[in-house]
Amino acid sequence: MPKKPDAQRMRAWQSLLRAHSALVRRLSAELESEHDLPLAWYEVLLRLKGAPEHRMRMQELAGSTFFSPSGMTRLVDRMVQAGLVERHLCDTDRRVHYAAVTDEGIARLRAASGLHLRGIEEHFGSRLDDEEAEALARALDRVATRLGAAPLPD
Repeated sequence: MPKKPDAQRMRAWQSLLRAHSALVRRLSAELESEHDLPLAWYEVLLRLKGAPEHRMRMQELAGSTFFSPSGMTRLVDRMVQAGLVERHLCDTDRRVHYAAVTDEGIARLRAASGLHLRGIEEHFGSRLDDEEAEALARALDRVATRLGAAPLPD
């Protein structure tokens, strides 16, 4: 029989989920209210802007988020309609599709970034002292690394 988490680890897991849910709701509401930009769109624009040539393979983009490939396709379709993202086919492999951020997408991302970063500080960062922030980052990095997540950029 598989080992079950002890009470302390189960509480940590539940606290992580509660905090994540509350933070996502709050940050998303702020972005939607002030910039008409869903949090999921903001995250996609941020990933694309940081990628080489401001584009990523659709499969890679889906893998870097919590969306399934089909969910990412639907999300990108809506972003294409809004003029924030473009689709491109790979020149050497027609099965490969890229999503690329447009100039309008970069402009919308820049316009919303100040609010989003302030929200992260207000609703998350300011609630942790330096030691708590370091311990939490270290613990979550360890979990992510052991699960095979890509390392954070420097």
